[in-house]
Amino acid sequence: MDYAHSDHRGRGAASTKIVVAGGFGVGKTTLVGAVSEIVPLRTEAMITDESEGIDELDVAGTKSTTTVAMDFGRITLSDDLILYLFGTPGQRRFWFMWDDLVRGAIGSIVIIDTRRLDDCFAAIDYFEARGLPFIVAVNEFDGAPRFDIEDIREALAIPLSVPILTVDARRADSVRHALIALTEYALDRVRSAS
Repeated sequence: MDYAHSDHRGRGAASTKIVVAGGFGVGKTTLVGAVSEIVPLRTEAMITDESEGIDELDVAGTKSTTTVAMDFGRITLSDDLILYLFGTPGQRRFWFMWDDLVRGAIGSIVIIDTRRLDDCFAAIDYFEARGLPFIVAVNEFDGAPRFDIEDIREALAIPLSVPILTVDARRADSVRHALIALTEYALDRVRSAS
């Protein structure tokens, strides 16, 4: 991965913000890290026994850390355009931070895990209620069941206008595809509103 130098980039540059949201352990931190040109800022803490009864640790598997504030990454698209990525925390007790994280965002990628579809409804409801453009990205975990996109759309009651795509949060090319899809969708919504 190439790392951008910050000596001249950013001066007079326009920036845009995308939020990566979803339930606990769906791949938000991984997605941000896969495309960030800087070492991503991660606010992770160890999962401890103190989380038992508060967080859904049964879905953690081998996961030993959890995001407690946000993940942050940056992509320089050109000398005058920078994209900032903000990953939300997945556990309910940290959802109060979402309002601050989404302020000024052009849209969101809601990541889902087909093994735990129920975990994504809160994120989808959040963005629908605020009218913020979002796409749904089905993270293709190894060994997770694969479903037809239209079956997922029906199960989640997602309108036909909202893009749903598959993503491998570990692969930069797959994540870039999702970022482009969200940007195009957000631009289309702006055009149709005017």
